[in-house]
Amino acid sequence: MLVPEKSEEPFEGVSMPEINTDKVCFVIVKSRESVAADSGMPGDSSNASDDGFLSILTERGSVSSGTELAAFIDAMDEDEQAALVALMWIGRGDYAPADWAVAMADARARRTGSVTTYLLGTPLLSDYLETALAEYGETCTAFEMGRL
Repeated sequence: MLVPEKSEEPFEGVSMPEINTDKVCFVIVKSRESVAADSGMPGDSSNASDDGFLSILTERGSVSSGTELAAFIDAMDEDEQAALVALMWIGRGDYAPADWAVAMADARARRTGSVTTYLLGTPLLSDYLETALAEYGETCTAFEMGRL
């Protein structure tokens, strides 16, 4: 598992060139979709109009968002995966935005297993990534508008 350490050394000219913002936004959107995914429930003999549309889950469930997100992260190169981890740490408050270079170096050095498993096992992943992007003046607004 990856365990970050805080850096006391300040950095000037902060930028995050190691990963495209649209890729981070895709991870944010898919992470939210997978958290809200329909896990399914056993069917019963009622119908939606009889139960006031209270039962909206399907019998089969849907895991496609989580599977798609895992495949997307797995397909990234090691630098992009390290950038996602560094961004998550920054959004979580483990590092300051000015510590980008240190967070990246630590993410590379501390990789001990599957980055996908580590990231997808992080509660609030999408919130942390979105917070980190905001720290760098980036948003997913344009990305989300393109998906509508």
